[in-house]
Amino acid sequence: MKHSTLGQCTAVAALWLSQSVAQAALFEDDEARRAILDLRQKIEQLSGSGSAQNKSHAEEIFKLRSALLDLQGQIDAVKADQARLRGANEQLLRELSDQQQRQKDVQLGLEDRLRKFEPIKVMLDGAEITVEPVEKREYEAVMGVFRKGDFAAAQTGLTNFTQRYANSAYLPSALFWLGNAEYANKDYSAAVIHFKRMLSLTPKHVRASEAMLAIANCQVELKDTKVARKTMEELVKSYPDSEAALAAKERLAKMK
Repeated sequence: MKHSTLGQCTAVAALWLSQSVAQAALFEDDEARRAILDLRQKIEQLSGSGSAQNKSHAEEIFKLRSALLDLQGQIDAVKADQARLRGANEQLLRELSDQQQRQKDVQLGLEDRLRKFEPIKVMLDGAEITVEPVEKREYEAVMGVFRKGDFAAAQTGLTNFTQRYANSAYLPSALFWLGNAEYANKDYSAAVIHFKRMLSLTPKHVRASEAMLAIANCQVELKDTKVARKTMEELVKSYPDSEAALAAKERLAKMK
């Protein structure tokens, strides 16, 4: 009777063990520990029974212990696999993070490069204008030459600028300074042309009165006094409150 009961217990334990082994990969750590403890408890119960001396009982206990070791081995293997998976997952996350950072860097670099070509707003002669970055660089470069007093190089540079950027918001100012460079180089006829072009584009430009006075000065240098007088009279009429108009009045008084 005891043998039958023990056999039934062994069969139940074996069945439970086979199910546990089959599902070992699905156990959480706490569940695995509980499974091992339960199995050990069953072995101890069998070992402590009076019939444990029976050979067949000993064989059953041996099988259970072997199964216990096998289950423990499988659980250890699952843990090792989980550790490898965690390591692989962490590596993938690091690689993904690195890739995302690289993409972000590329995107920022691309945006920086694009910004170099996007129109920008600058202040010029008291007004805000929108220009291309390359226009700004070239205009500032040629004006740097003008400020150094190299009027021959400035005339060449400003001539090229006005031709290259015929629709630029810099054009009126570029024409004004081109006329000044030509005046300094005694190229009076060319200066008159460029001052007049500036006035036709922006008659209300902050330097419009200066441009008109410069035209009159060029006409004086060209010995065209009559036309110069007419230009100065028009200056006084068009820009009566300007300093250029005051200078024109003084010149007109001396010319009488």
